[in-house]
Amino acid sequence: MMRPPIILLKDGTENKQGKGQIISNINACQVVADSIRTTLGPRGLDKLIVDSKGATTISNDGATILKLLDIVFPAASTMVDIARSQDAEVGDGTTSVVVLAAEILKQMKPFIEDGVHPQLLIRAIGKACEKTLKNLADLEIKINGETELREMLVKCAATTLSSKLVSQERLFFANMIVDAVNTLDAHLPLNMIGIKKVNGGNLHESRLIKGVAFQKAFSYAGFEMQPKKYSNVKVALLNIELELKAEKENAEMRLTNVSDFQAVVDAEWNILYDKLQKIHDSGANVVLSKLPIGDVATQWFADRDMFCAGRIPQDDLDRLMSACGGSVLTTVSQIDDSVLGKCGKFYEQQVGSERYNFFEDCSKAQACTLLLRGGAEQFIAETERSLHDAIMIVRRAKKNDSIVAGGGAIEMELSRLIREHSKGIEGKDQAFWMAYGQAFEIIPRQLCQNAGLDALDVLNKLRHRHAQGEKWAGIDIHREAVGDNLVACVWEPSIVKRNAITAATEAACLVLSIDQTVKNVRTPSGGAMPGLPGQ
Repeated sequence: MMRPPIILLKDGTENKQGKGQIISNINACQVVADSIRTTLGPRGLDKLIVDSKGATTISNDGATILKLLDIVFPAASTMVDIARSQDAEVGDGTTSVVVLAAEILKQMKPFIEDGVHPQLLIRAIGKACEKTLKNLADLEIKINGETELREMLVKCAATTLSSKLVSQERLFFANMIVDAVNTLDAHLPLNMIGIKKVNGGNLHESRLIKGVAFQKAFSYAGFEMQPKKYSNVKVALLNIELELKAEKENAEMRLTNVSDFQAVVDAEWNILYDKLQKIHDSGANVVLSKLPIGDVATQWFADRDMFCAGRIPQDDLDRLMSACGGSVLTTVSQIDDSVLGKCGKFYEQQVGSERYNFFEDCSKAQACTLLLRGGAEQFIAETERSLHDAIMIVRRAKKNDSIVAGGGAIEMELSRLIREHSKGIEGKDQAFWMAYGQAFEIIPRQLCQNAGLDALDVLNKLRHRHAQGEKWAGIDIHREAVGDNLVACVWEPSIVKRNAITAATEAACLVLSIDQTVKNVRTPSGGAMPGLPGQ
């Protein structure tokens, strides 16, 4: 008879398994959720995070907070993963998905403690999730018509921004974001919406530029003589250094007379002038380069009423090429009209304490830039993160033109439907379905707690209203009452809820399926621990 193999672990290896390990994983996930649950909703609080270098970040975005936290517990890292996936897929609902996943695990914890096998829970949760998504598809409302679509997009963006630091100006930014997204074609990438931050001023001085804008680059002498405004612009995009270099090291010239030295000097100047003349002959009136453009070239362009700027950042150069067309050239030997970018208008303007260059009416593709104003640097950074979430929501809502009511209304209705459906299920699965449906009430409960409302009283009112058939009854935080949130214009794209439910359920199933954690001890050399023969 063959003996079964014996698996030896290295000395010092941590091995945890069994029911206790599952409960430990559930507790760890709940701790992660507890760290961000107070940020949920319009009255959610912000977190101040200080990293090891002393840099501070103020945010209430779940994905941003979890990314900055140093979470070392293995199973709890799944909470970070679902927050990142939610942020990448739809841009909003990162806190909701973590809180919901932790609540599902919390509802399943008593069954694990009572000895129920995790696979029974996983199977029941999976079926309950499928039923929930079907109910969500039946509840969502389709929007038809351009006018209704724009109103829906504005209200969805305003709902997203209502829980952010800029909630007081949510309608101002919601209209700006919808205009920004509508300028882009559906197939264009998100980076065609540029966001530039300018310290100083107030939020209302922020504006949308339907084109490309970036901060004026470093300029040499002669820049003041150049025109600062053009129409029917032709842009030359270069990756060429247009300046004379002073050779101080590793340069050797052996000359026999003065005329030879003068020929060397003249050759360098002639090479530069030849490049400048070819650029001028191509018809370009705006010259931008990733590399420096020296004072000689700057004055040469100014004498011919041409604008030039060097040391342009690569991302701004790429956005301008995508919007205006043309190519980034590494040589001017074959420069002509076909490789130049084109736009309707170029001008330079003061924004706060900085000068900005603006390119509007771009010919090839639509692009836009959001100029954000504000006081503190951390405030503008959080505003940028908030607008990114709203931009993602508007883009998703535009492609999937269906909405549901926010403010906990859709969660309460889904909870009611799942619990009613569970009454027709035989056996132990009925209790599992009931617990899964109960987990959805964590969203309205947490909204109440973060707003300082009596969660028990509000949830009882919500259950009563939903039992009476008011499926869109939710929490109106601003009036601190229960109301019809679809009428109150608290809208959310249904894809946000669909993705959050799916991600939270999958994360819960993943954590429940882990019954053993083995932590290997790494030696400095990467080999086996000393004193353990045969390993």
